[in-house]
Amino acid sequence: MYMNLNSTKLFFMIILFFSSLISISSNSWLGCWIGLEINLLSFIPLINNNNNLLYSEASLKYFLIQALASSNLLFLILLFSFFFNFFDIQNNFIKILLNSSLLMKLGASPFHFWFTQILEGMTWFNSLILMTWQKITPLILLSYCYNYYFLILSIILSSMFGAIGGLNQISLRKLMAYSSINHLSWMMMSLIMNENLFFFYLLIYFFLNFIMCMLFYLTNSFFLNQLFYLNYSPKIKFFIFLNLLSLGGLPPFLGFLPKWLMINYLVNFNMLMLSFILIMTTLISLFYYIRIFYSAFLMNYLKLKWFKIKINNKINLFMILTFLSLISLFLSTILLYLN
Repeated sequence: MYMNLNSTKLFFMIILFFSSLISISSNSWLGCWIGLEINLLSFIPLINNNNNLLYSEASLKYFLIQALASSNLLFLILLFSFFFNFFDIQNNFIKILLNSSLLMKLGASPFHFWFTQILEGMTWFNSLILMTWQKITPLILLSYCYNYYFLILSIILSSMFGAIGGLNQISLRKLMAYSSINHLSWMMMSLIMNENLFFFYLLIYFFLNFIMCMLFYLTNSFFLNQLFYLNYSPKIKFFIFLNLLSLGGLPPFLGFLPKWLMINYLVNFNMLMLSFILIMTTLISLFYYIRIFYSAFLMNYLKLKWFKIKINNKINLFMILTFLSLISLFLSTILLYLN
């Protein structure tokens, strides 16, 4: 997961951060496109690794997909600038084309097929960046101009594919990828309803993803059978699955709070059918989380006595973070009721 902390990698990380700010703060679509391109060209060297063919393949696939989406976006921008009098950006068909390019960059359904394959060929650190930071810019650009019904369709499909796709997966990175697609549907919905809620949801999602990716990195886990067979201490297993259930949105964990607020908004706006679909698909994703939890704790599993993982010192930080997440949940709930 962790890359070598040399000056080159640090340089690309800084560019990755500031390129997103360029896109968000730009006052023209061409400026947004330039920021997205800088972001793409700074992320490719972080993925690529000459010593591992999987990483090189993932970087090539990511470049092709993002280049296709960027070319579509640039085509629409140029078309708008050349035919300003005849080309109306408020036209629904143009909005759908614009949204399709941004949804492809996000990895949202029905353009999500590349997302799981690329995430499978990444380190945990790069996976964390792709699941969190790389979603911020396209989502904010999507909020500037979107077709409501097309976005609702993408939200429904993302929630369904994100839930059903993870049912038969044995790879932890693919599980996290499908979970990310499911969470993306909630984030797009929060973007329509309330931007403050979107930033709150994104912050919580980043926090939980960071803990999960770091735990999987420290335990060197990439597949489900590693969670069953390796001789972890019960304390480590407990915190891995505690955060996994929090990521799934199970009450009373921290991951439930933004979903609870989102459900309140949906009910207040009488969007009952959409809230029902989102809740049901989240329950499906919780099903395979709890299935892992049940299998790892309640069933007999092989213990390899000759294999020990000694990471107790490193894991203490994430145990503290988990307790802080629970405390912050209670404090946020109290503040919510006081307001």
